[in-house]
Amino acid sequence: MRGRIIGKIEEGQKITDVAREFDIDHSVVSRLWKSFKTTGMCSRRHGGGRVRSTTPEEDSYIVLSAKRNRRTAAQQVANQFIAASGKQISRKTVVRRLRGGGLRTPVVCVPLTRQHRTARLQW
Repeated sequence: MRGRIIGKIEEGQKITDVAREFDIDHSVVSRLWKSFKTTGMCSRRHGGGRVRSTTPEEDSYIVLSAKRNRRTAAQQVANQFIAASGKQISRKTVVRRLRGGGLRTPVVCVPLTRQHRTARLQW
């Protein structure tokens, strides 16, 4: 639709006529035409959020390092990543990247020893 609006204006139609034809407010068409003249493009600008701290390759590295040793905690994965890349990331970032990679968050827990298991069975 944006391309058609720009095409009509380039054909010589007035902005008011184009706005009436597409049933759009005059200011919207005017702003679109102004941005097209300055940038040469009629597409919307994408991305208004915060820039991600890791690239997709680094995300896959985080997931891979967590898959290698499933028992490592998220903080340990973050520390391994910092040591490997030199880029600072938080534990929460690791948790989000692992969730995005389809893994559950590693949690810190005390592994049971043989003595624990036998005491539990006797109980």
